[in-house]
Amino acid sequence: MTALLTRNPTANLAANDAATPAAAATHRPIEGSVHSWDLSTGVDGPGSRFVTFLSGCPLTCLYCQNPDTWRMRDGKRTAADTIVAEAAKYTRFIEAAGGGATISGGEPLLQPVFAGELLHRFKHELGLHTALDTSGFLGVRATDALLRDVDLVLLDIKSWDRDTYQRVTGRPLRPTLDFAHRLADLGKNVWVRFVLVPGLTDDPANIEGVAAFAGSLGNVSRVDVLPFHKLGEAKWQALGKTFTLHDTPSPSAEQVAFARSIFEAHGLTAV
Repeated sequence: MTALLTRNPTANLAANDAATPAAAATHRPIEGSVHSWDLSTGVDGPGSRFVTFLSGCPLTCLYCQNPDTWRMRDGKRTAADTIVAEAAKYTRFIEAAGGGATISGGEPLLQPVFAGELLHRFKHELGLHTALDTSGFLGVRATDALLRDVDLVLLDIKSWDRDTYQRVTGRPLRPTLDFAHRLADLGKNVWVRFVLVPGLTDDPANIEGVAAFAGSLGNVSRVDVLPFHKLGEAKWQALGKTFTLHDTPSPSAEQVAFARSIFEAHGLTAV
C-alpha cells in the first residue's frame, strides 16, 4: 500500500480506494493508545461485537465505569495491524451473531486518526458492521471520511440541563448537540444512550429535554435508558479517586420504565 501513496493524500484516496484516511496521511505504521479489547453482546451495538477501548477522555463523568481509561498515557501503544488481526480471529462468529466492531473508550475521538484507521479496516478489510461509541464532545475531530466508515453512532447525551451536564461530565453540553445535528444532516443511524441517575439526571424535565431533542433529529433509531450502577466504584478506589455517588441508589424498575415512557412519547424506541 505504501508504494502507491502520492504526495497528495486526497488525490491518492481518490485513485486508490484501498488506502485508508490514516495511511494516506502518513508513511508510518498507525499506532494508538489502547486500554483493552473484548467481545461483548447487546451493550455496544447490535449483536456480538469486537470492542476496542481506546485510552484518553476529556470528560470526567461522576459515574464513569472505567476511570482507568481517562489518561491516554496509561494505555498501551498498539499498532492498528495488531487490533485488526485480533478482530479477524472472530469474524465468522461475529457475522453469525449479527454483530460487528465497535470503537469505544475512553473517548475514541481523542485519537481520530487511529480510530478512523480501525473503523476503515474493520469495515473494508473484515466486512464488519461498525459502531462509534462517543460522548460527541470532540465531534469536530470526526472527519467526513471517518464518519463514512461508521454504520452506527452510539451517542451519549448525559443530561439536557446544562448545569447538570457540567456537573456530571466537567464539560459543556453544546458540542454534543452540535455533533448530533451534524449526524442528522449526514443521515447517520444513531442510538442515544442516557444514564438514569436518581437525584442527578432523573428529573422529568431533564429527561423530557433529551427526549424532545432526540425525537426532533429524525435519525435516532433507538434510545438506551441505562440504569446507574456502582460497578466501577472499585476502580475509582484503586486509583485513589473519590466516588462521589457512593450513596446514590440504582433507579427502580418503575423509574426506568417511566423514563422510557417519556422517550416513547416522542416516537422513539426506548429499551
